[in-house]
Amino acid sequence: MTIDLPPPFAAAIPRYVQSKITTGLQDTRVVLVVGPRQAGKTTLAKLYANADRPYITLDDPATLAAARSDPTGFIRGLKQAVIDEVQRAPDLLLAIKESVDKDQAPGRFLLTGSTNLMAMPLVADSLAGRLEVITLMPFAQAELAGTPGNLLDRLFDGAGLPAVVSPVVGDALMDLVLKGGYPEALRRTSVGRRQAWLQDYVALILDRDVRDIANIDQLDRMPRLLDVLAAHAGQLVNHSSYGAALGLTAPTAQKYVGILERLFLLRQVPPWSHNAVSRLTKTPKLHFLDTGLLAALRGNTTSQLQKDRTHYGPLLENFVVSEVLKLITWSDKRLRVSHFRTKEQDEVDLVIEDRQGRVIGIEVKASATVRAPDLRGLRQLQAAVGDKFVQGLVLHDHDRITPFDEKLHAGPVSLLW
Repeated sequence: MTIDLPPPFAAAIPRYVQSKITTGLQDTRVVLVVGPRQAGKTTLAKLYANADRPYITLDDPATLAAARSDPTGFIRGLKQAVIDEVQRAPDLLLAIKESVDKDQAPGRFLLTGSTNLMAMPLVADSLAGRLEVITLMPFAQAELAGTPGNLLDRLFDGAGLPAVVSPVVGDALMDLVLKGGYPEALRRTSVGRRQAWLQDYVALILDRDVRDIANIDQLDRMPRLLDVLAAHAGQLVNHSSYGAALGLTAPTAQKYVGILERLFLLRQVPPWSHNAVSRLTKTPKLHFLDTGLLAALRGNTTSQLQKDRTHYGPLLENFVVSEVLKLITWSDKRLRVSHFRTKEQDEVDLVIEDRQGRVIGIEVKASATVRAPDLRGLRQLQAAVGDKFVQGLVLHDHDRITPFDEKLHAGPVSLLW
């Protein structure tokens, strides 16, 4: 199901992580909402601001200067607060730690950050036991369609696959993939206007946010690196190859990729490992977290993809990965994501594992037809985990579920929402 929304829609669509924020503020001293810029963190955080919990943004130059010059004084006297873009003044976090150690009431601070602050030892060490971290990504299709978005929970709870209702296929599915989920991009009805916004968005992040979190000697290489990574989306990570394309060493390329990952532009999905399978690839796979942004970087358009669908496969795989990661952000289950790939090239694009070691495997195909060989990686994964194998799915461009085995099915991509 797809819906057309008026321009002010972003503030009107419920975000599915909101219940986690509300619960966290009831029993945890500090709640941190992290995610990419323009994903909707500010809109969501402002819902919790009031006379007793003022809203403070560090995107304001005067406020930022005050926070950086005297972090302890800045926090002193704040009983509660919403502080937006806290990564811009990381020393505030130590002041917040001191404050919440003196007054341990829950819900003291709601923070937002556009970088993965948990990668900073300062945050991990100073706020351990005092902090709950919640990730907010760009809109999920479930949020836009108003559907439950509970496929993973259903499968792990034994409810089985849902019925197919209003499947999205063909050009309609391609349109969703190309749009992505950034609220501001979705406001724009033309492809050209949307891609122009996304390109400006990337330029702003590379110019400002990279400087906030790292000292980069060759900042001018970052836009070119992002283009190189976009061309390799859905492939195994190869820092030597990325570096060679830009005249960088492999360690430097690895450092720069890590920075882009901390800014929530991309995700390196780690390899799955198991004692029952010895010949497994040990290299992560590279994915972008928004396919609208990926398409803009690659210059992909509907007409181009319709003529040459070989470029559509990586986009669709990234789309499924990002949608699955969004489902995980509001699930109450603690789920790990990895990929499965043997030295013989048999693979499963996503392995989702719960804390009991139970496994769901998802393979993505851009074609409308799924054949038995397309399930070879899923069958190897099933054999490796045995009774802990919950479900194997091939998600593809089709409108109905096709059973291949009791625990192996092909079905529409739109099962994700």
